[in-house]
Amino acid sequence: MKTDTNIDELLNIHFAGRVVRKDLTKLLKEGANVPVYVLEYLLGMYCAVVDEDDEEVIQDGLNTVKNILAENYVRPDEAEKIKSKIKELGNYTIIDKTFVGTGTRNLSDEGRKAIHELFENSFGPAKEN
Repeated sequence: MKTDTNIDELLNIHFAGRVVRKDLTKLLKEGANVPVYVLEYLLGMYCAVVDEDDEEVIQDGLNTVKNILAENYVRPDEAEKIKSKIKELGNYTIIDKTFVGTGTRNLSDEGRKAIHELFENSFGPAKEN
């Protein structure tokens, strides 16, 4: 079976939304302080095209990714702004680095204090009942 379909087209057909052009990742990474996996996920969703020469679709996708990052990626110094948006809108989608930990019972007092400070800085002081 002979086909004119090249490997890039086949990958985009069979793995739509999962193929990422690394040149686009590099292009956006230079201007954004976000983890690479976030960029690659968004680029896979909005910039994956079968025809690599379809610059209009790629540019539209890049603009969409830039808008999503501008509106939803939160820097630490923007915590109050985001709290205000959540109060105003009722809910608001954010993209942020996530901290997940286990085994906190084995932490030193210094470790517990660091985690407590992290949560207070992220979510504000705990409310007393």
